[in-house]
Amino acid sequence: MNRLAIYPGSFDPMTNGHLDLIKRSLQLYDRVIVAVAKNSRKNSFFTVDERVELIKKSLPGLERIEIDTFSGLTVDYARKRNAKVIIRGLRAVTDFDYEYAISLMNSKLAPDIETIFLMASNEHSFISSTIVKEVARHGRAVSNQVPDVVNEALLRKFQSQDFDQD
Repeated sequence: MNRLAIYPGSFDPMTNGHLDLIKRSLQLYDRVIVAVAKNSRKNSFFTVDERVELIKKSLPGLERIEIDTFSGLTVDYARKRNAKVIIRGLRAVTDFDYEYAISLMNSKLAPDIETIFLMASNEHSFISSTIVKEVARHGRAVSNQVPDVVNEALLRKFQSQDFDQD
């Protein structure tokens, strides 16, 4: 049986928490598609192409992983790719409320596609892309929260832009 799961997200940027969930998903599924969402209504820090490239560089040598982009509803993308599982990560109770509501809607739209929640590991439970970007914006390294390649890209991008650091 070829068990395929989709792990969707904006990954803006990819964090060590995301990497941990991907690696743990590979223990449960034969293949995992890391699906980078193109969201025109969200101001992303990195472009979709930059995010895809950073994810590729963060996952060297990991087999059974595919990186793809999508727009629209995750369940539509999952159906298009013949995946029966959507992986979602949970860090805290606040994540659960939001993710649970989405999973209920997804089950209405596509009852044949299951949402699986994986809890963040203790060492990654506090990491969020928003917090990582805020720390890097002030010139501080976030190499304990993101892969080195992402840390370098964050610092380089913030240094190249003119941000008020008051």
